[in-house]
Amino acid sequence: MRILLFPSVLIVLLVSLLSARAYEIEQHKVFPASQEAQTLRIISNSDIDIFAPMVEAFQRKYPSVSIDYTVVSSTELMKALYEERQVFDVAISSAMDLQVKLANDGFTKPHSSSVAGLMPDWARWRDHVFAFTQEPASVVYSKSAFEGLEVPTSRQNLISTLRNNPDRFLNKVGTYDIRQSGLGFLFATQDARTSDTFWRLNEVMGSLNAKLYCCSADMISDITTGDLAVAYNVLGSYASARAAKDPDVGILELEDFTTLMLRSAIIPAGAEQPEIAGDFIDHLITASWSEEGADYYPYPKLNHSEVAPNLSLRAIRLGPGLLVYQDNLKRQHFLQEWQNAIIQQ
Repeated sequence: MRILLFPSVLIVLLVSLLSARAYEIEQHKVFPASQEAQTLRIISNSDIDIFAPMVEAFQRKYPSVSIDYTVVSSTELMKALYEERQVFDVAISSAMDLQVKLANDGFTKPHSSSVAGLMPDWARWRDHVFAFTQEPASVVYSKSAFEGLEVPTSRQNLISTLRNNPDRFLNKVGTYDIRQSGLGFLFATQDARTSDTFWRLNEVMGSLNAKLYCCSADMISDITTGDLAVAYNVLGSYASARAAKDPDVGILELEDFTTLMLRSAIIPAGAEQPEIAGDFIDHLITASWSEEGADYYPYPKLNHSEVAPNLSLRAIRLGPGLLVYQDNLKRQHFLQEWQNAIIQQ
């Protein structure tokens, strides 16, 4: 039997198929210009409420630029640019390895200006990737959940605390689902390269039926509601902002090491407004790296030295070394080891 499809039905089917492949948007906002002439399209994994002051400050300098700001996860950002070739003028991500991969594989445009000279060499890569924050991977906890316990000061202390108190921490530990989160995958691979305690900690968290998350904001929210007692590898800038408002939210100061991520910006190869995109990147550089800084800069103050005064801080370096775990075989092997440790069913 032949089935005939009318053109309208074909259109519906095609739209459905395209929608199924589309990247997933978490937030979207248009910042209109007072004298709109051009639109700068930004794709980012920085939440609107955190990043808005940077956008608004840029528009005070360039009042004729409207900004279309789309928030996605770091994995979805990669999907939008690498797989779907979506058109954006600036891409901002905390997943350094994915940003370097985009640049390395020819998906970015170069940018050079006198403002870029404010940056140390280690904070940019080949005039394609520009870092404008330094943010730690933090361990966030509920102070009330740890009442009566000594607060851990190292990963080994944390392992012991969790292992010795299973009744207290069962179903109360959270971390990234690194199968879905690009930043979570970056933090996990860097942890594993730094210390074997990463695997022991994951096994203990797995034994406690760890909850897996897409993003830091959800983990922090569950700390505040009591659904979690402790969350591992939470984005430090988000954690600090919440801790300033909620006295029960604490951040563990681990003495063994703290991974330091560099949030970065790139100009995608398909950018329709590359000149304005360059102006925006210069705006980020000026706000973050100039000595005087900027009152609208929403992130922790940067350290201009690659080696932090606190030697426990381990900065992830921009460069081809970040591509190691982007190799498909290495990536799948790492994910399988991680699943064996964290998902114990």
